[in-house]
Amino acid sequence: MALLSANNLTLGYGDRLLLSGLNFTVNAGDYLCIVGENGSGKSTLVRCLLGLQKPAAGVIRPGDGLALDQIGYLPQQTVVQKDFPATVWEIVISGCQGRRGLWPFYSRADKQLARENIARMNLTDLTRRCYRELSGGQQQRVLLARALCATRRLLLLDEPVSGLDPRMATEMYTLIAKLNHEEKITVIMVTHDLKAAREFASHVLHIGRRPYFGTSQEYFASDLGKHFSALSQL
Repeated sequence: MALLSANNLTLGYGDRLLLSGLNFTVNAGDYLCIVGENGSGKSTLVRCLLGLQKPAAGVIRPGDGLALDQIGYLPQQTVVQKDFPATVWEIVISGCQGRRGLWPFYSRADKQLARENIARMNLTDLTRRCYRELSGGQQQRVLLARALCATRRLLLLDEPVSGLDPRMATEMYTLIAKLNHEEKITVIMVTHDLKAAREFASHVLHIGRRPYFGTSQEYFASDLGKHFSALSQL
């Protein structure tokens, strides 16, 4: 059964139509990269996948017992977020809030999960450090640990290596690939990095005037994939 499927989506905001007739399916264990031109609708699709916005038409259907509020989300960082005055612990455990409901306190299981995800991201020695004192790569690992507290099944990553130097970007991609391959966590990643999409993705969703969904191999062998790859190198 599909973990997530989109059928005949129309995306837009206000009176502006971005695209229509969008269809794709994400199965457990997939690594889907979402690519496309700026302004094509990638951010709008992300909001719809998270249940923060309704598509203008069509439906997004979670499956296999998944709920949209069980998606672990790593947003694209802003300058304000980079300067957030909280500790690593406070940020990571906040990923457990979605299942707390109206109960204001974290359970023993929540705290254990936060400790485990901090360790998974090699952040144990930084647990009490202030987030804004960390390097860009460390901050992204904190946000990934937070996302993992919200899900055991599906991560939605929005430009997870934006602003990172090449070494830190490689480390982040390696962590994500390990979660996908070894821990069987399904990944949906919005990216401008077609090299990473070619290397890591099992499937590609191209958002634009000519939407395309298929395996990574099919996409990069297609005329659209070849054309977009050439444009990205200019």
